[in-house]
Amino acid sequence: MTETLSHTGLSAARAIIKDKPDVALVLNAGNAPLLTPLKAGGIPVAIHLDGLESKRGKWRGAGSRYYRWAEKVAVKQGDEVIADAQAIADHVITVYGRACTVIPYGADVIDPGSDRLAELEVIRRDYHLIVARLEPENHVLEAVHGYTISEETRPLLVVGSAPYSQWYIDRVQEVAAESHSVRMLGSIYDRELLDQLYANARSYIHGHSVGGTNPSLLRAMGAGAPVLAFDCEFNREVTANRAFCWSDAESLATVLDEIAEGEADEQLAEFSHAGRQRIAEYYQWDSVTDDYEVMLDRLVGLRRRPASGQTPPLETSA
Repeated sequence: MTETLSHTGLSAARAIIKDKPDVALVLNAGNAPLLTPLKAGGIPVAIHLDGLESKRGKWRGAGSRYYRWAEKVAVKQGDEVIADAQAIADHVITVYGRACTVIPYGADVIDPGSDRLAELEVIRRDYHLIVARLEPENHVLEAVHGYTISEETRPLLVVGSAPYSQWYIDRVQEVAAESHSVRMLGSIYDRELLDQLYANARSYIHGHSVGGTNPSLLRAMGAGAPVLAFDCEFNREVTANRAFCWSDAESLATVLDEIAEGEADEQLAEFSHAGRQRIAEYYQWDSVTDDYEVMLDRLVGLRRRPASGQTPPLETSA
């Protein structure tokens, strides 16, 4: 958190003193203390909330309290408040009484082939995939446990790591060791290889629960991976309920048992098609950039207001 504030603080200082941009786009509610100096410098500010940060496991205690305070300040001080999911916007209007602009992330519909799967010694449609930071709110532990208590024998590939939660990583690895079919691959930064892993998975198991619209989920859907999603409002929104939902290890194991027995084949194919269609219709980068352009143009007019004046929040619609 201190690193985020220090980097954004330096950027804000440069904006106020030297660059003097028409608009500042600030990412993450944790940077809320910098909204006041930016506005005092005559720069209208849009802030992207980036999920329900106070609920992330890495921000326990003081960090969680800070993020609750910062979220409140961000919503109050931002000239424009951006949510990347309607469920985040609903939270903002329910808790703070303010509407905000919903602009999600985007993804591509891809067909990347399967020639590189041999590098990891896996076969097309014969493995399950998790791509996530190994943090409590992403429910990787429950997902791995669910796999180990299921009847499924296709390998489970877990891609990801985390810089904060070694205790959690250790626990995930301990549970993974209960099955020789769980493979902890760590982080993979080779985009082509990762695209092929998404596109050829029997299923993509998604446990994220607090981050709004998740880029990894969009990427999996665009690649045609059938989704097994943790049951929360964000994942239901993004998948339009075209996914198997689970809420704990036992319920995930039940889904995996159906897959192992071949009972879910038709629905997996349906979810694969529906996911790609959802990305093509609702999560295209051209639409995302168009929405940002409209929003930023709306703020440019505020640049001419006196720097000493208090800029009132804009009325926006979700």
